[in-house]
This record gives sequence, C-alpha cells and structure tokens, in this order.
Amino acid sequence: MFEFDQYLGFLAFLTILTIGFWLMIFLLTFVIPYWIGGSLIERLKEIKAEKKAKREGLTQ
Repeated sequence: MFEFDQYLGFLAFLTILTIGFWLMIFLLTFVIPYWIGGSLIERLKEIKAEKKAKREGLTQ
C-alpha cells in the first residue's frame, strides 16, 4: 500500500488539482465574462464619443 510520504504526496497532488479545478471554474464563470463585458462597454462608449465629436465638428 502507500507509505506515509507517498500518502502526503498524493494528498498534495489532490489539493493542487482541486484548487486548479475551482480556479478554472471561477475564471470561466466570473472573471472572463466580466472582463469581456467591461471591454465591450468601454468600446461602445468610445464609439459613441467619436460619433458625438464628429457630429459636433460638422455642425460648427
């Protein structure tokens, strides 16, 4: 069966694997959509500001 040091190594492996799994789930469900959504909102604000500046430039 397992000796004690092998058992500790196996537990360390399982711990790292579990932390990696939950980190991946967290990144895919919260962080990346938040990042993409924020960048899209900022890009839309820039486009709106460019259109407004262009309109103001044409009317003056």
